[in-house]
Amino acid sequence: MGAQKTTLTAARYGPTPAQVVMFPPDQDPWPPYTVWDFFPPLYNCPHELDRLGALGDGGKWICGMSRIQDKPDCVIYSFGIDSTYLFEATLLQSTRFCQVWIYDSTKGAGAEGHIPRALRHRAHFGKLALGASDRHGAGDEPKTWTLKSLMAENGHSHIDFLRLDVEGWEWETFRGIVRDFTMERGNPGGGGPHAPNNDNATSGWGVAEREGVLPFGQLQIELHVWNQRFQDFLEWWELLEVAGLRPFHNEINLVYANYNRHSGVELAEYSFINIRGENAFIKDYVPVLPETTPPRGPGIGPERR
Repeated sequence: MGAQKTTLTAARYGPTPAQVVMFPPDQDPWPPYTVWDFFPPLYNCPHELDRLGALGDGGKWICGMSRIQDKPDCVIYSFGIDSTYLFEATLLQSTRFCQVWIYDSTKGAGAEGHIPRALRHRAHFGKLALGASDRHGAGDEPKTWTLKSLMAENGHSHIDFLRLDVEGWEWETFRGIVRDFTMERGNPGGGGPHAPNNDNATSGWGVAEREGVLPFGQLQIELHVWNQRFQDFLEWWELLEVAGLRPFHNEINLVYANYNRHSGVELAEYSFINIRGENAFIKDYVPVLPETTPPRGPGIGPERR
């Protein structure tokens, strides 16, 4: 992958990952890069490519919308919602059967009012946060669920499309997702950004190869690099790679950069496809009739029409 090639070259001829500055200062010698240049989306979407949602901040790039357009058992999870719900509403309008589970720890009663009335029977809302560990007891606020626990609670074995915008918690949360659904291939020396490279067990900077399949076919995630170090970003990126995710598109959040010019270009949207398993984006599927039982799950109330 691009990040591996670039950083391996740097290791031989230039600084180590720990020495790479995310956003170098504008001074001599002029540094012609930002952190985003190390992580290009080098994988090609094998289907049509569409951008759904709002202009500017809020729109998302999806690969192969046609693959889920008529899929009877289509499941979509969306975490962290903006004020318009336009992306989720567009997904519902563009598909026949997709059920969309929408979660946000700050949105309460009345959230369903943002979805057109004719589509609300396929939209389900919950007030909770996605995290790396479960904390949803009586005294926990906000209620935090792991993806694994939430899928079990909802009775889901797969997610076709997963969207995350969790305001900086994506780093810890996604490490937890990879840990919960995959296992590290044998690596006696352990992983980490500076571990010795063993072609049979590690990738890039020593991140251990992993076995297993993540439960979603496609991921759209906004990355917030506030207070992140380059070596941590690199290790996190390679963790996604060894778990089977490949980036096919990115979009720098220039709306945020315009409103926060003092802080830099710290937000970017990335789209990944899962190349493992039998998800709808990499393998033809046999339709499964939709279940007739009402959706269930934490924070989900009766449907309103």
